[in-house]
Amino acid sequence: MKQVSLEIELSRLKKPINPKAGLEQYPTPPEIAAMLLFRALSDGCVKDKVVADLGCGNGIFAIGASMLGASKVYALDKDEEAIETALKNSEMFRTEIDFKVGDVAAFDVPVDTVIMNPPFGSQRKNADVPFIEKALEFSKDFYILLNYKAGDFLERIIEKKGEITWDKNVQIPLAHSYDFHRKEIKNIMVRIAKVKVW
Repeated sequence: MKQVSLEIELSRLKKPINPKAGLEQYPTPPEIAAMLLFRALSDGCVKDKVVADLGCGNGIFAIGASMLGASKVYALDKDEEAIETALKNSEMFRTEIDFKVGDVAAFDVPVDTVIMNPPFGSQRKNADVPFIEKALEFSKDFYILLNYKAGDFLERIIEKKGEITWDKNVQIPLAHSYDFHRKEIKNIMVRIAKVKVW
């Protein structure tokens, strides 16, 4: 499968019907998800690997990893409605994914790779920290989308536990999703990084 083909397939995924602002539920654009998944694939972190998508939303990373040959995929979200959407999306693509409803604090499965787009901490400060801590504890490599404005936040969290081996800044169009949004579309800068866990 080529990256553009994966992007097209992922664009067919349904989005959660009732996103919750408190959980900072924003869908990952298919082109960003496909780019990140292919980066992980080229790093040897997807095919025949055990992969987890923490805070999976509609399941975009989990489904993409499964389509790219992951041997086992876990997907976790505390929002039951999001998991219901992700399950329907998985059924549409006939992917086999172990979906779980629960807080990231409960995740305790050793995996090879975590790929995630956690809350940025805009609504609740440091909301992304538990996700990073779990990835540090239970994975060998993880890929994450971060608030570009957070500076060296990731470096401080992973200090003495891992190192950033790749990162990239990308602009993402954020569609009007909640009542407090003023614009139909707002472009935001996002940092994407890969961390090798020691």
